[in-house]
Amino acid sequence: MPVEITKQFIEDLQQLIGEKNNDSLLVLLEEVHYADIAEVIEELYTEEAIYLIRLLESDVTSEVIAELDEDVREKILRELSSKEIAEEIDELDTDDAADIISELSENQKEEVISHLEDIEHAKEIVELLRYDEDTAGGLMAKELVKVNENWNVLTCVKEMRSQAEEVTRVHSIYVVDDNNKLKGRLSLKDLLTTSTKTAIKDVLIKNVDAVNVNEKAEDVARIMQKYDLEAIPVVDEIGHLVGRITIDDIVDVIKEEAEKDYQMAAGLVDDVEADDSIFELTKARLPWLVLGLFGGLGSVFIMEGYENIMSDPRYGKLFFFTPLIAAMAGNVGVQSSAIVVQGLANDIIKGSLLSRLFKEVSLSLISGTVLGLLVMLFGVIMPSMMDTLLSFTVAISMLCVIIVAALIGTFVPIILDKRGIDPAIATGPFITTSNDIFGIFLFFYIAKLILGF
Repeated sequence: MPVEITKQFIEDLQQLIGEKNNDSLLVLLEEVHYADIAEVIEELYTEEAIYLIRLLESDVTSEVIAELDEDVREKILRELSSKEIAEEIDELDTDDAADIISELSENQKEEVISHLEDIEHAKEIVELLRYDEDTAGGLMAKELVKVNENWNVLTCVKEMRSQAEEVTRVHSIYVVDDNNKLKGRLSLKDLLTTSTKTAIKDVLIKNVDAVNVNEKAEDVARIMQKYDLEAIPVVDEIGHLVGRITIDDIVDVIKEEAEKDYQMAAGLVDDVEADDSIFELTKARLPWLVLGLFGGLGSVFIMEGYENIMSDPRYGKLFFFTPLIAAMAGNVGVQSSAIVVQGLANDIIKGSLLSRLFKEVSLSLISGTVLGLLVMLFGVIMPSMMDTLLSFTVAISMLCVIIVAALIGTFVPIILDKRGIDPAIATGPFITTSNDIFGIFLFFYIAKLILGF
């Protein structure tokens, strides 16, 4: 049962660490899950965290270290010797071990690997370090259960028992040939209901989803989401089985992608967190704010071109509606782009670009018409603020602005995606600023056509 990490719990823990009361510490943490211990450690001072890491058993602390936030883990690893880090890594699956080692300096990587007692484990970790962290190879673990297609069921079960001792969780049983090429997978039901003398090649399931070792992490996530897979095998360029990716790793990928897209949509160019330094936060936020500044200045120049109407009592009220037009343009553009970006991320955008644009135009026509009618209704209710002609002008302008904003919000992310650029950058400040400028320009241009000033 999960332990509630309260302020009192943290204070009790800190007091026991200060007293070096190891027996009471071990009793207090005996039933605490390693993920909860990681949460506790993130609340402690570095010295206290190190004390706890050194006190607990390696099989616990290895999982704890793997769960820690990267910044916290970096501080802790900096205080541990290469031998101590190696002792922790020896207890981890190869994918988690490789992730931690990849965060170390080149010199320390070599030292830690040299201290690993399990030579085979070390070799597998080194192999994983060759792959980019954003690929299937960078996500996969080497631990898996595989059997030869030429074995019979009895031999297969014996080998499975032996291999399963080295695997934390058995999701699937993979079948390979004599050259280690992936041929399929086994169903546990088929193994239990088949004669022990039956050849594995006669009961294997041949149509098995697999990904190439160089496949992008987000593509792997998309495949596993689509087919509801708990694990997926990874093969090299010639079909050799080299590892497997489990759902826990994919959940991390999905979370990271969502955080990155959310930050990009908000106009943050770098991956930042709330507790980063003022310099890092400023560097991430400022570029898009500068874009917004120039976009605002562009709007000023557009409005300056119509300054003569401000003194005209018949048309001066137009300026009161510029915030409304800019807001509607920005909101519609962000809505359209957000839907398209989400569809691109989940690979659910179907049909041609033309059909997508036609759909957005139809939707924006309906929305613009409804909103325009509401504006005209407002004019009827509040004639002192806007007469019939002015309300009609604002309504028509809003309809046109909404259509253009929807087209920009749809068109830009799709084009960026086709050019290999993350479409998430199209949302937020970029779309909002561009639609503000186009919206204000269209507003005054259409008003000039209708009112004739």
